[in-house]
Amino acid sequence: MQSEIEIKESISFEDFKKQVIEDYKIAVTSRECSLLGRREVLTGKAKFGIFGDGKELPQLAMAKSFKNGDFRSGYYRDQTFMMAIGELTIENFFAGLYADTDIKNEPMSGGRQMGGHFITHNLNEDGSWKNLMKQKNSSADISPTAGQMPRLLGLAQASKIYRNVEGIDAEKFSNNGNEIAWGTIGNASTSEGHFWETVNAAGVMQVPMVLSVWDDEYGISVHAKYQTTKESISEVLKGFQRDEGKKNGYEIIVVNGWDYVALVEAYDKAQQISRTEHCPVLIHVKELTQPQGHSTSGSHERYKNDKRLAWEKEFDCNVKFREWIIENGFSTPEDISQIEKDIKREVREGKKRAWDAYIAPNKEKHKELLLILTNIAKNSDAKEDLIPFIKKLKETKEPLKKDLIVAARKSLRYIVNYNGEDKTELLNWIKNFKVEADTAFGSHLYSTNKKIDTEIKPIYAEEAKVVDARIVIRDNFDKIFETRPETLIFGEDAGEIGDVNQGLEGLQKKYGKYRVADTGIREATILGQGIGLSLRGLRPIAEVQYLDYVMYALQTMSDDLATLHYRTKGKQKNPLIVRTRGHRLEGIWHSGSQLGGILNLIRGVFVLVPRNMTKAAGFYNNLLDLDNPAFIVECLNGYRLKEKLPENLGEFKTPIGKVETIREGKDLTVVSYGSTLRIIEQAAAELAEVGINIEIIDVQSLIPLDTAQDIVESVKKTNRLLVIDEDVPGGASSYIMQRILEEQNAWRYLDSKPQTLTAKEHRPAYGSDGDYFSKPSSEDVFEKVYAIMHESNPEKFPKLM
Repeated sequence: MQSEIEIKESISFEDFKKQVIEDYKIAVTSRECSLLGRREVLTGKAKFGIFGDGKELPQLAMAKSFKNGDFRSGYYRDQTFMMAIGELTIENFFAGLYADTDIKNEPMSGGRQMGGHFITHNLNEDGSWKNLMKQKNSSADISPTAGQMPRLLGLAQASKIYRNVEGIDAEKFSNNGNEIAWGTIGNASTSEGHFWETVNAAGVMQVPMVLSVWDDEYGISVHAKYQTTKESISEVLKGFQRDEGKKNGYEIIVVNGWDYVALVEAYDKAQQISRTEHCPVLIHVKELTQPQGHSTSGSHERYKNDKRLAWEKEFDCNVKFREWIIENGFSTPEDISQIEKDIKREVREGKKRAWDAYIAPNKEKHKELLLILTNIAKNSDAKEDLIPFIKKLKETKEPLKKDLIVAARKSLRYIVNYNGEDKTELLNWIKNFKVEADTAFGSHLYSTNKKIDTEIKPIYAEEAKVVDARIVIRDNFDKIFETRPETLIFGEDAGEIGDVNQGLEGLQKKYGKYRVADTGIREATILGQGIGLSLRGLRPIAEVQYLDYVMYALQTMSDDLATLHYRTKGKQKNPLIVRTRGHRLEGIWHSGSQLGGILNLIRGVFVLVPRNMTKAAGFYNNLLDLDNPAFIVECLNGYRLKEKLPENLGEFKTPIGKVETIREGKDLTVVSYGSTLRIIEQAAAELAEVGINIEIIDVQSLIPLDTAQDIVESVKKTNRLLVIDEDVPGGASSYIMQRILEEQNAWRYLDSKPQTLTAKEHRPAYGSDGDYFSKPSSEDVFEKVYAIMHESNPEKFPKLM
């Protein structure tokens, strides 16, 4: 189906005619898929549909200018484009609707996302990179409106890096930075903040980005007059237009979405400008339609008047394309009608093949289960109870996986006392079915094809320098940048002044503004830069100045970064490191402790909480050899504390998922992380004076947490557990406690109630007093531990208060 013919300055009429007819076939195929797809939803075979009808022509034009090595970051209506570049077949389209879990049938996500979310496979089976220069690339779509925009910025920036930074092995990723990042978005979604932040950043950075706005005048039912000033995004953005002196800005092109020739010319012009000049281009594609409305959830007749509906029929891009083909003698009405008839048949047949491929494995499992249950009914006393399940299974000719496992699991309730061999067969069937389901629906959350808990200890000279801890992190980054040219770091104040805590002091001067860079105040696109750069083979470290500021980027971190490896079933990876600092900060907006919320929103990302800068440096060294994205929270109040300077900078590694016992004791296990550990150590010394010896465990990483299950070994010894955290009650402390009690089964060894000590429910008040009375203090730790020991032995430890 792929349209192979390129636009040339001189082309024969026959070749051009062939190209036009091929484009029309793709447009009609895509439209028929949309129409039949809607019917599949309404009949119940598919759950939901959101289609690309009405947007076919501009997507065909975009595909003509899209080259190998280019990247798309798009909108969930780009099915025609994916068909035009040869990455979406009819069968793939319907497999997506049916949520087929076989990645070969449904290559976009293996059934993990609804249809309309598109990717290309950028990794080999072993997780290594394919040669992205030999294929057309699409980063994995997400549903949140404008959520594709931050990533788009990074995809474009990668070309800038490859063009300007020497020493990077770019063979699989770039040809001197000539690649374009192509973005698509609906007109209503340009109201989102992510759109504006990205557009502004791309204009400042001057990156090769072509952004198409598909404008059909509506956002679901809401007209453009409620969405956009002047009802036109290109009008609003006129101030971004480059002037004659070509100062930083955009090239802005406006074109009607039903005009084939104008569209092809517009996209060819856009790609030439962006590819050669590294300039962002906005293409405002106007006068588009949405023939079936927004989605299968409702009809657009509810909110469009008769005049608008009539206009949409007349100016439907496929209708206009058909008229133009006939008027210009490229085909006859009879031939066009025959093409349309043939395509209708092809789409129907492709739909059937997709459904048959989806349902076939279920039918096989259906046969197996039916035979097992029938045998159990014959051989047990549960025949009457099992007959309804057997009858329902027989009546279900096209079962879902859910139908089968529900019947199997419920059947067990009626054969509790039956011990025949066929019951064992049923139990094995259920076990194997669950294993297959866990793989189909739960695999690839983390990219852990490499060993993550490697530990290489820091090496110190006999008389090692004792320095401010910031020097450890700075000199370690220096070694990283010296030995890894593909690594770069960027963020607010990260460049010229070397970050607010001087952890990058002097490194921009040494390695240049492309590798150690300042950004504007725009956390969502700082994160987006990192995602896009990592998708193109670079190793970015995106710095968000303080932990609290991560809130601005949390949607992108949660919906895009954390889910990418999972939602592509391991076909894409984004090994981004997000650097920030927090803990023991003062004030409502600078509390630096909201980890409980973050933990529950970014599963899929490693969350690392080093207690000092040497541990932090070791995490960076480890992560740069791994593929999983990570979030590192350095201790803000630790940069001026003294640490020894290791000799093996850039080489020592802090293990991920491994806890460290930093003080041994016999009376109670205290688990914590980050800056709070210093307070606990102070309290431990005071507790020892009254005869209480606590064991202190630094978890080091929250995700993953204690993969070797060492904490439970400590609890076996002390028989008591206290988790201390400066997050709110029920935050990270509850997360840690759940892991210890439920996953490690530490409850078996407890002689006292497991407890937590946390900050107050409110955000911390400002000032030293506010910090003391809002977060756990050394006195709080002392009194909490003492109270637990008092309950255990009131004679030895009389009540304090």
